[in-house]
Amino acid sequence: MKTPNDIRVTSWTELIEQLYDGSWNDHLQRYRSNFAFRGLSSDNLELKTSLMRLEGNYYDLEFHILRNFKKYARIQHPSPDTDWSWLAIAKHHGLPTRLLDWTFSPFVAMHFATSNISEYGADGVIWCVDFVKLHNNFLPEILENKLKEKRALCFTVEMLSEVAETLEVFDGLTEDHGADFALFFEPPSMNDRIVNQFALHSVISNPKMTLNDLLDKHPELYRRIIIPSSLKWEVRDKLDQANINERVLFPGLDGLSKWLTRHYTPKQ
Repeated sequence: MKTPNDIRVTSWTELIEQLYDGSWNDHLQRYRSNFAFRGLSSDNLELKTSLMRLEGNYYDLEFHILRNFKKYARIQHPSPDTDWSWLAIAKHHGLPTRLLDWTFSPFVAMHFATSNISEYGADGVIWCVDFVKLHNNFLPEILENKLKEKRALCFTVEMLSEVAETLEVFDGLTEDHGADFALFFEPPSMNDRIVNQFALHSVISNPKMTLNDLLDKHPELYRRIIIPSSLKWEVRDKLDQANINERVLFPGLDGLSKWLTRHYTPKQ
């Protein structure tokens, strides 16, 4: 897929410059970016959730999938008490949900755009979404007010639960708002993987809608940085030297094995 906001870089230096473009915060007099980043191995991939990839009437299955996860899950940490906590845990463990993974870190996004060696024949992409502008201009008033009350730029599961304990209540906010909406929230820091990936999630008030659908209507909210296939090996090697790899982002033996497998795979 192509969008009007595609920026095709030609070098490592240009990639870094584009990822950090607009990070200066004049109010704070600091470099504090308002963007969330998502790296994908191919620029043809849409922002589809794992729930959508079930296909069929996946939206009718969402409630049942989450209900049964709650019923059967053996939770190792303090038990969650709202849909938002359950959703974050379920997503973390691979359950299909309407959540999409994002990161505050441009370098983590670069990792995910270049970690799949089998996709090195395709151009990669990093989606950059201005979640602060999105929150300030396109949320229902009750959610805007919650951010102002907490003096926050991004939601937590606790903040969302104070407004809408369940997904049904969350989706119902669309009716008063008059339009579907999306927001970004930070998952609980339940383990080192979440912390090391500097993770956050996006969620849309309509499970049938992709984030592409919303962003197409508001092109001022995003840009896409295209990493040419010819540049992927350089980006990958420099990330590895910077210690941005599976061993760090997926702490444990599984991550170590993934890193070693990729690291020692010969260049084709």
